[in-house]
Amino acid sequence: MNKKSKVVSYNKWGYIFLIPFTVIFLIFQLVPLATTIYNSFFENYRSGLTQIGPNFVGLQNYGTIIANGDLPTYFANTMIMWLMGFIPQILLSLLLGAWFTDPSLRLKCQTFFKTVIYLPNLIMASAFAMLFFTLFADSGPINSMLLQIGVISKAYQFMSHVWTVRTLVATMNCLMWFGNTTILLMAGMLGIDPSLFEAAQVDGATSTQIFYRITLPLLRPILIFVMITSLIGGLQMFDVPQILTNGTGDPMRSSMTLIMYLNKHLFSKNYGLAGALSVFLFIITGILSLIVFKFTNSDKVK
Repeated sequence: MNKKSKVVSYNKWGYIFLIPFTVIFLIFQLVPLATTIYNSFFENYRSGLTQIGPNFVGLQNYGTIIANGDLPTYFANTMIMWLMGFIPQILLSLLLGAWFTDPSLRLKCQTFFKTVIYLPNLIMASAFAMLFFTLFADSGPINSMLLQIGVISKAYQFMSHVWTVRTLVATMNCLMWFGNTTILLMAGMLGIDPSLFEAAQVDGATSTQIFYRITLPLLRPILIFVMITSLIGGLQMFDVPQILTNGTGDPMRSSMTLIMYLNKHLFSKNYGLAGALSVFLFIITGILSLIVFKFTNSDKVK
């Protein structure tokens, strides 16, 4: 009986330590989510100086967003720029992680290089976007350098071409986040039992075979985590394209993301449509995360 009471006593402290997380989750996560869903069923916007609503309109806001036809376009823009940034990011992170965790390479100054590759993650995205906006402006340093060495005959308008703007956004996202991804993958690689690598080397396996047959399969949980968190972050892409295009998503709305579209409704104080769009974004994020988890979390290890 005494032993059972001790277990209950220990459990009590566990629940006490969960209280701060529970309170923060309720105040800053659950309540805003419920409020957003509630507002999505109301007509609530400002027309000039006149406040319209809130009037209950049911699913009308959802129908308006679907009827506009902009949601698929902005979703496609978001996914294209996310993939353009994520694919080189994960490849670069895997390469760097494999180098830093390979004892046979005996790389010097590892602490310094690990710090350097993580530093871009500490820079504000707005500062990064302003830097690229200045570098690639029509009269910026990049155009000046290309003109001086004779690569181009007149200034190239980077901000007026669809794929250059998308490439700049993807490049910035890759540079900002590859350091964080590298650290996560390195942690996973260092957690693999070294005896597996030693046994493979004794059997005559090459470094490439060891990486594809041992390292990658055992890194699957970390890769799933990185993919899902990166996907969620990609769907929330806002600050970089917002600043780079001055909030217009130009050229031809090709860099307009879902959150930029949501921000336009919030800026115009149309809380009903903004709430409905937030619910759509929540559903899309959940579906895509589930798809990534299902396709990558197979029990079969080839």
